[in-house]
Amino acid sequence: MTVIEPRTSSSDLVGRVKRLLLSPSAEWERIDAEPATVKGLYVGYVCILAAIPPIAGLIGGQVFGIGGFGFHMKPPLVSSIVGAVVAYGLSLLSVFLVALIIDALAPSFDGQKDRVQAFKVAAYSYTAAWVFGILGIIPALGIIAALASLYGFYLLYLGLPKLMKAPQEKALGYTAVTILCAIVLSIVIGVITGAVAGAAMFGAGMAGHAANTGTMSGTMEVNGAKVDLGKLEAAAAKVNARKDLPPVPADTLKSLLPGSVAGFERTSVETHSAGAEGMAMVGATGDYTKDGAAFRLAVTDLGPAAGMAAMASAFNAQTSEETASGYKKTGKVDGRLTTEEWDRDSKSGTYNVLVGDRFSVEANGAADNIDVLKQAVASVDLGRLEGLAR
Repeated sequence: MTVIEPRTSSSDLVGRVKRLLLSPSAEWERIDAEPATVKGLYVGYVCILAAIPPIAGLIGGQVFGIGGFGFHMKPPLVSSIVGAVVAYGLSLLSVFLVALIIDALAPSFDGQKDRVQAFKVAAYSYTAAWVFGILGIIPALGIIAALASLYGFYLLYLGLPKLMKAPQEKALGYTAVTILCAIVLSIVIGVITGAVAGAAMFGAGMAGHAANTGTMSGTMEVNGAKVDLGKLEAAAAKVNARKDLPPVPADTLKSLLPGSVAGFERTSVETHSAGAEGMAMVGATGDYTKDGAAFRLAVTDLGPAAGMAAMASAFNAQTSEETASGYKKTGKVDGRLTTEEWDRDSKSGTYNVLVGDRFSVEANGAADNIDVLKQAVASVDLGRLEGLAR
């Protein structure tokens, strides 16, 4: 049977983008019926649109610089180019991994496994994020681009039941679990992007050293952070080792969720699991409420993505960002890679800890302060998780 590749003319591309953004339901109907291949979707759509955000960010950083709150700088051109290339490559990888997640989850929501259809959903759901990434040319508009990209969640919600043949009543759950997995993936990839951009300038020296000695050892400094090259090499080995990693049972993760935290009572708990062709991700999630405020506590076995998480951890990446109403920062806390974000106006945020380079423990939602979310994460037996990670 001959499979027709998607058309790749500029008029078709622009038309598809417009229809997905303005009349997505009808466009998903067209997409569902189209014959396609993963290669054709990559060449005719993904590779083109995914280049917009990194290119726009590169131009914006060189023309306007980056900074805020009295601080301003123009990043070095070489590291900016490397960062853009790395971001682009990981963006292409993300689409493929999200497609695997969508395909693997399909039977859990009474859908039909179909690798090409899953790739269609992943690729076209990223449309809003890629297109509005053009605003990165003006760094000050970055927050608008981020908000506009949330439209992709709606595209995902519409496309999943249509292309994966899942019942409409299960579309919301299917979407929610997919987004949860994608968020974990984006955190890991985001840390790797920032770290690799700085480390790339040292790549030639590292490669030469490894070629001469057969191994990497010692340390190097990236943006003020010390990187243990031995740990980095070991982490890279985990990327391959994790591909056949048996997942921890969902009920085991569920048992780690406390009944209450800081006066917040657990109102619901659920588990999710998916696996396909060597990929398996398992998680347990609990909802906690008190006086109208609510947050979600999730424990996720990253499975094969844990290898990437280990590599991100080895980079000792540190970032810090202040806003008018809050902050966001990433770094090591008690030896674990941790992401912390808080908005004072909405009294909401996220606290995520990577445990044993394999498990993500995250509290996300509204609370009196960030300390409540930290306490929620701490209420999970992190020592037990580290034992399970071995």
